[in-house]
Amino acid sequence: MAGLAESGSNPDVDLLYDINGLAKDAPGWFDRVMEFVGEYGLLLAIVLLVVWCWWTVRRRGDEDAASSVAALVWAPLAAGIAVLVNVPIRGFVERPRPFLDHQGLEVLVSGKTDYSFVSDHATIVMAMAVGLFVAHRKFGLVALVLAVFGGFIRVYMGVHYPTDVVGGFALGTAVALLLSPVAMALLTPVARAVERSARVGWIVRARGRGAGDGEGAVIPGARREQASERDLAA
Repeated sequence: MAGLAESGSNPDVDLLYDINGLAKDAPGWFDRVMEFVGEYGLLLAIVLLVVWCWWTVRRRGDEDAASSVAALVWAPLAAGIAVLVNVPIRGFVERPRPFLDHQGLEVLVSGKTDYSFVSDHATIVMAMAVGLFVAHRKFGLVALVLAVFGGFIRVYMGVHYPTDVVGGFALGTAVALLLSPVAMALLTPVARAVERSARVGWIVRARGRGAGDGEGAVIPGARREQASERDLAA
């Protein structure tokens, strides 16, 4: 992989220069914004999407709330596992950062001394986005768009090759999807147990939203039947 990076005619390198060239033409303040967004902003945005989705799921209180919450828990866990899987991959490939092998790049973040392939940022955001998509399609689609944009910014910042980002997307997606059945089989019973708890059940379902709650539950036709019984008794 490192050998591929040494050739200036390589499409990966050409695309790197094309995307990173946008940073040279952009105002300084815009590059600072892109730097923050690429390092922290998009990851924070996806985390907030997960929290927002959890709040929506628990307030709605559907019958599948426990499985939805379990899928939301899996999203950050998938990201963590994907990063761990990436550790031996990066050590095996040993691809230097692009600015170490190529001159003239506009590097927006200094101090990057670790290997370039696979991108940890791309792996994390895509794993969380795919995990969120498993839990909720609409929120997941937004997260997927943010993840793709985040990968673009990593190349824009001059700290990754495009193939580093694509590799991160592939790794994050593979971990989130392939391990999802096992994760859901383990996490869903835990979420259901939490849902039944009087103390922490609010984590899965908002109070008064339980489908089987006798108090506060609205049963269709209940009031009509009770009124009919009173009429008959009279």
